[in-house]
Amino acid sequence: MSTPNEPLLSVNNIEVIYDRVILVLKGVSLDVPEGGIVALLGANGAGKSTTLKAVSNLLKSERGEVTKGSISYQGKRVDTLTPNDLVKRGVIQVMEGRHCFEHLSVEENLITGAYTRKDGRANVAEDLEMVYSYFPRLKERRHSQAGYISGGEQQMTAIGRALMARPTLILLDEPSMGLAPQLVEEIFEIVSKLNREKSVSFLLAEQNVAVALRYAKHGYVLENGRIVLDGAADALSENEDVKEFYLGFSGTGRKSFRDVKHYRRRKRWLA
Repeated sequence: MSTPNEPLLSVNNIEVIYDRVILVLKGVSLDVPEGGIVALLGANGAGKSTTLKAVSNLLKSERGEVTKGSISYQGKRVDTLTPNDLVKRGVIQVMEGRHCFEHLSVEENLITGAYTRKDGRANVAEDLEMVYSYFPRLKERRHSQAGYISGGEQQMTAIGRALMARPTLILLDEPSMGLAPQLVEEIFEIVSKLNREKSVSFLLAEQNVAVALRYAKHGYVLENGRIVLDGAADALSENEDVKEFYLGFSGTGRKSFRDVKHYRRRKRWLA
């Protein structure tokens, strides 16, 4: 376990290169405290998913690698471990796009999350009921084929599958993607509840800045592979640049999509 003053996860000045040529992340540093919800914010293509995959060591499957810096979890460097080793240590990534096993039932999908565990069927069954207590809709659909349930139910299945591994840290990639606003709120409410009741820490990559900052405790703004701003979530939500460029507001009120799209960018962090 990490010491009281040490973050659960610490990403220190990492650079990521794809195909030994394309520099995607440039000196990214961030911390996730134990029991925290930290939001990694930014537009599509900013490098959010790459950052999560650097932490979970899934980059190699996409011909990417961390070429500089270090990643520590619970006070120990983990950037040389395999993804399987990280899962056993309690770091689980929920991929963008949910990635359920479409030919399996909802319950079979959930049970696959416990494949690294060696504590017996009774404990797995107990945790399955725990997942159903957080996602009662999944219990109703437990025998349904995952490829035929709704997008929101697939996202719930993906998070529930992660919980079956008894994680300490969940890396949650774009949980709101393709979901109706009501379902987005439901997913984030469950994330918040898991954080409070099960002490699961979250690093979530999200384009929906308004929702992410409402539930996170701290946030980092990523742009073109660099961290350009960070701070407490409530402070970021009141930051004029964040309001203007990610929430669509300015000092004169809400900006139209056309204004935001064509507005000449003058962010103070790039000045």
